[in-house]
Amino acid sequence: MRIIALMNQKGGVGKTTTTVNLGAALAEAGKRVLLIDLDPQAHLTINYGVEPSAEMVSLYNVLIEERSILEAIHEVQANIGLIPSSIDLAAAEIELVSVLGREQILKKRLETAQPDFDYVLLDCPPSLGLLTLNALSVANEVIIPMQPHFLALQGVGKLLETVHLVSRRMNPGLKVAGIVLTMFDSQTKLSAEVVNDLNSFIDSAKGKALPWANARIFRSKIRRNIKLAESPSFGKTILSYDGASNGAADYRSLAKEILGMEGVAVAPGAVKMEGNTERPTLNAQRSTSNVEATVANEAAPPAAPVVPATAAATPVAAAATPVAPVAAEQQGGVKKAKPKVAVLVSPEEAARLKAANKVPEGAAGKVAETVNNPG
Repeated sequence: MRIIALMNQKGGVGKTTTTVNLGAALAEAGKRVLLIDLDPQAHLTINYGVEPSAEMVSLYNVLIEERSILEAIHEVQANIGLIPSSIDLAAAEIELVSVLGREQILKKRLETAQPDFDYVLLDCPPSLGLLTLNALSVANEVIIPMQPHFLALQGVGKLLETVHLVSRRMNPGLKVAGIVLTMFDSQTKLSAEVVNDLNSFIDSAKGKALPWANARIFRSKIRRNIKLAESPSFGKTILSYDGASNGAADYRSLAKEILGMEGVAVAPGAVKMEGNTERPTLNAQRSTSNVEATVANEAAPPAAPVVPATAAATPVAAAATPVAPVAAEQQGGVKKAKPKVAVLVSPEEAARLKAANKVPEGAAGKVAETVNNPG
C-alpha cells in the first residue's frame, strides 16, 4: 500500500484538486484508492458530493474519539473510499495538545485497521501544523503540487526542510516522490524559469542522503483549465464531469507516471537518514518553525530525569540550538574577562595584584599614571 501525502503550506496551489482527480485517475486504472481529508475546510469531502454533518463519522472522530478508520470510510465511487473532514477538525490540534505521541495518531489508527487499498492519498491543510505532521508520520511518499510562481518557489525550501526533519526524527522511510506543476502555462517565461530552478535544485541533491535525492518534476503538467474549476460545484471529478478535457488528460497522464513508479516505491522504515544536516536552500530564507520544536519534543522517548526541574522544563529544541560563546557567558552569569594590559608596577604591587586576582578599586588611575610616567 502506497501512502502519499499531497502537501504545500501555500494555499491555492491545487492540492485538493490534485488529490481528487489523481485519486479518480488511479481508480479508473483499476487501483483501490482511499482518500483522507485532513483539511478542516473539507474541500476534498465536498468535491465528492459529501456534505459534512455532525452525524457522519469523520476524521475528527477517528483522531479524537478513537473511532475505527473502517467506520469512517465512505464509498463514494467504484474503487474510491473517502474519510471525510469537518470543521470540528480545526479544534483537533488544541484538543490533542496534552496527548503523548499526538503527531502519530493517524499512523496508529491505520496500522490497527489495516484497510485494503492500493493507494492512500492524504490531502494536507495549507500549514505545517499537527495535522500535516500526522500525514508525514504515516506517509512513505510526498508529492508537492505547486504553481510555477516565485512565491510558491520560496515556500518549497521550508517545506523540504520540514520533510527532512520528520524523516530524521519520526519516519525514516519518508521521501519526496516529486513536484507536480499546476495551473501551468508553457508560453510564459516565468514558468520556464521556475522549472529550471527546480531542476537545478533537485540535481544538486543527487547521491546525497536527503529525502528528495530521487525526486522528479513530473513530466505531466496540469494546464490551466476552466473545467477543473467547474467540476467541484457539481460534486464530480474532472473525469466524470468532462473526461475529454485537458484537465482529465493531464491527470490521467500524471496517474500513469505514478503507477510507473511502483517498482521503486519505498516502504516505511526502509531508508534511514543519518549523519546529514544539510538544509535546502531553494531561494528560501531560514526562519523559526514551530514544527521543529514539536518534532524535537515528541519524536524521541522521554529520558530519565537527571536534571533539576527548572532545567528540564527547557524545550529540547531550544537546548539543541548552538549558542554563541559571548551569549553563553551572559546566560551563565559569567562576565567576559577584560583584555590584559602590560604595565610597569613595583614587585610588591605586582604580588598583591596577583594574590587578589583582580584590579582593586582605584587601581585604574594608578596604572594609567604608571604607564604615562614610567620613570
